Amino acid sequence: MKNSLIALFAIALLANCAPETSKNTMTVSGSIKGLKKGTLFLQHIPDSTLVAIDSLVLDGSGDFSFKVPLESPEVFYLYLDKKDFNDINDRITFFGEVGTVNIQTKWNSFDIDPEITGSESQEKLIEYRGMMSKFNIAEMRIMEAAFKASSEQNNQALDSLQKASDRNTLRSYLFALNYAMNNADSYVAPYVAVTDVSDANPKFLDSIYNKLSPEVAASKYGKLLGALVD
Repeated sequence: MKNSLIALFAIALLANCAPETSKNTMTVSGSIKGLKKGTLFLQHIPDSTLVAIDSLVLDGSGDFSFKVPLESPEVFYLYLDKKDFNDINDRITFFGEVGTVNIQTKWNSFDIDPEITGSESQEKLIEYRGMMSKFNIAEMRIMEAAFKASSEQNNQALDSLQKASDRNTLRSYLFALNYAMNNADSYVAPYVAVTDVSDANPKFLDSIYNKLSPEVAASKYGKLLGALVD
């Protein structure tokens, strides 16, 4: 009878402990199609410096898996040293969350449109960056036109293009602020605020912070935004 009670107690203890472990753990798994050899690094920026959390030597297979403790969702990076002396297309940015994040990509186009699943925050980040890329494309077109106008010494066109650039910058800034404001229940909201519009009018940042859900406000980027508005 005594042994049975001890066994039941041990089972109950394990049952109670297991969820806590998984609740604070992120697994990053996936495959790099076509990779024969290389070293894969899981990185993040705890303060202001990029730091490698873990690494994995891949030889003959592109399958990988990392498991790390995670207090709250944050941005991570997968860096691939392909041993090809080429630093182009070697780093994937993704928004990590507790649970399993799966990343499928190719060795020769590592950071070009990887398939990332298992993270709602990543979906929001893709949505945000998709719109921001439109502003970036518009800016590049303006710069191309400005280069042409400069070579032709067309000052009137240059003045007009400068105004167009200013308007485009303002629109992108307002979009970032509105996106953070309208997605205050997403961990991406404070991330956008502290990385893209940290120099905005404090009253706008304060408005974003006050709209954050309690969970988001208590996250890594929520705390950074809170420190920014204090």
